[in-house]
Amino acid sequence: MMRLLIGLAGLMGAAGVALAAASAHGADAGRLASASTMLLFHATAILAAVALLSRGLLHGGMGLVAAFGFVIGTTLFAGDLTLRQYAGHSLFPMAAPTGGTMMIASWLAVTLAAMMAKK
Repeated sequence: MMRLLIGLAGLMGAAGVALAAASAHGADAGRLASASTMLLFHATAILAAVALLSRGLLHGGMGLVAAFGFVIGTTLFAGDLTLRQYAGHSLFPMAAPTGGTMMIASWLAVTLAAMMAKK
């Protein structure tokens, strides 16, 4: 499970850098910059969650929920913005706000996982 999360974080980081490059070289690519930022930031958050889980500083189940929430939420958010930029339509109605809400909930889950972890 941890290796899967690390691999997904690596893919998100790579996608974030690619979207940053596309944003820097494209006209009217503000959506790509936002997608890139969320991908890069949350890829790092996933790696941090894995490290905290491995040290026992986060409750296992809740920490995994948070980490996978980062993956799903960021994928929805960044995927929707990227699809709108290149295809002119959204992933599905409310995909970006749903992803954003999942990212917020995942940060709250990290908080809860820290409070639930055994001392």
